[in-house]
Amino acid sequence: MNILIDAFGGDDAPLEVIKGAIRAVQELGVTVTLVGAEETIRRCAAEHSLSLDGLQILHAPAVFDIHEEPSTLLKQHADTSMAVGMQALHDGNGDAFVSAGSTGALLMGATFLVKRVRGVKRAALAPILPTATTPFILLDAGANNDCRPEMLVQFAVMGSAYMERVMGVKRPRVKLLNVGAEETKGRELELEAYHLLEQAPVHFCGNVEARELPFGTADVVVADGFTGNIALKLYEGMGKFMANELKHHIFSGVNGKLAGLLVLPKIKELTKKMDYKAVGGAMMLGVQKPVVKAHGSSDATAFFNAIRQARDCVAGDMIAAMTQFMQQEKAGKA
Repeated sequence: MNILIDAFGGDDAPLEVIKGAIRAVQELGVTVTLVGAEETIRRCAAEHSLSLDGLQILHAPAVFDIHEEPSTLLKQHADTSMAVGMQALHDGNGDAFVSAGSTGALLMGATFLVKRVRGVKRAALAPILPTATTPFILLDAGANNDCRPEMLVQFAVMGSAYMERVMGVKRPRVKLLNVGAEETKGRELELEAYHLLEQAPVHFCGNVEARELPFGTADVVVADGFTGNIALKLYEGMGKFMANELKHHIFSGVNGKLAGLLVLPKIKELTKKMDYKAVGGAMMLGVQKPVVKAHGSSDATAFFNAIRQARDCVAGDMIAAMTQFMQQEKAGKA
């Protein structure tokens, strides 16, 4: 299995990418191909005494700047590490692709270079988020601000396929993110999507309010990209807020520091659960091969886990499962 990774995507590339890739080769039993300027990659590795043994390099002379218009990836920036990597994925020179670069450009490349699964109207950004019990997948989390009801049904189908094949969840519970639990709540989009989801080949369990998300009430949460992105950013922000508040209140003063020593293991356990580095990245679901969007500030651990996530998608034959689910959804409409 060959995982392609954008060596120049992210705030700390290429060093952290290289370190994460080296660990992946050693621990995951995969081949990793670093995509980017070969001379720069080799120089960076040499400067930090890192061995590139077991790693492959696919040369790409340029880097896609995060401030560029995403649509320019296809023509004006076809020589960048992101574009070259996704073209190689489409051409069969890799099994999955990982990048911490521009989300918009990655979506553009996934859609027009890697190509969508037959029948999928739009690819969706799908992060895995922690809860008090088991994690859930949220989609769409920002790729499609304006959605039609049938698109939300496809998101539910794709999310269910991922949770079954990659996360090992049997009959994943699907819920629609809404302003109330009643089926009569929401805009026209949610009202129609609710009706369609009841007939879809998924285990639909009704609406879910945002305040219920942290308690593990769903395995797949669907929303339009605008709503999903707001939910995601608030989720991330509250996690950081709670962590900072715990540190401030528990460790302030002599008594607080003494008490903090007793609860420190529990705090570390909570912090680890909320850490995006442990997941790896968000999936671009709906395209013909696995594409993982790693966090822009990913370190070596996060890149390692993103590669692991990509490996699990390939090993679980997630794309075949998604295609099968889409066929069932299409048959249900006939």
